[in-house]
Amino acid sequence: MNLESILFTQGFGSRRQCRALIGDARVTIDGAVCADADADFAITGDTFRFTVDGVEWPYREHAYLLLNKPVGYECSRDPQHHLSVFSLLPPQFAERGVQCVGRLDQDTTGLLLLSDDGKFVHQFTSPKRKVPKLYVATTRHPLDDAQLIALRDGVLLHGESKPSAALDAEARDTHTLAMSVLEGKYHQVKRMIAAAGNRCEALHRERIGGLVMPATLAPGAWQWLDAAGLDALRSG
Repeated sequence: MNLESILFTQGFGSRRQCRALIGDARVTIDGAVCADADADFAITGDTFRFTVDGVEWPYREHAYLLLNKPVGYECSRDPQHHLSVFSLLPPQFAERGVQCVGRLDQDTTGLLLLSDDGKFVHQFTSPKRKVPKLYVATTRHPLDDAQLIALRDGVLLHGESKPSAALDAEARDTHTLAMSVLEGKYHQVKRMIAAAGNRCEALHRERIGGLVMPATLAPGAWQWLDAAGLDALRSG
């Protein structure tokens, strides 16, 4: 693949803009400037790397990202009242069409996946694919056994005819609830907690499938999701 095409597929602008980056000696391969936009390179797996303006980038056929979403960000390119989560990412990802894989409310924090792989996005947002998600909620009132049992057995949400049940619901302390759900209904976890007789004051997504939020990833930070992460996601 020639260098212009490499930069183009990785979101560094139009082909003309990519060619200009290369011509301005802003791109290096293996530590050496490459000013030839037509220079060919063998792309083998995810091992090929290049730098633009001193920042190293790995070549990825598809982008799979994990973001630790902070409070006050909307999972939208056209946010209504808050900042967009896409403002936390380098612009190259927007250029290549990265989307949120499902959504988190603006006041919900934690594990958010993003990708430009349409098949992957569909797989993990389709109601037919039951992927467990673990949320940790801070509750206004102390938790008790009756609330936990109700969440596990199923609570009837307003406007619905069938109860919604948690896969599991456990108290980590008096006001901290760990709850796993399969569905992704609107405000589901918050509504379930309310239906069980309590109120959700804060909500954090800790795990999707078998993929756990890395303890080292700070709020607002992102990282590439590698093969092991993708395997963990599917194994859950």
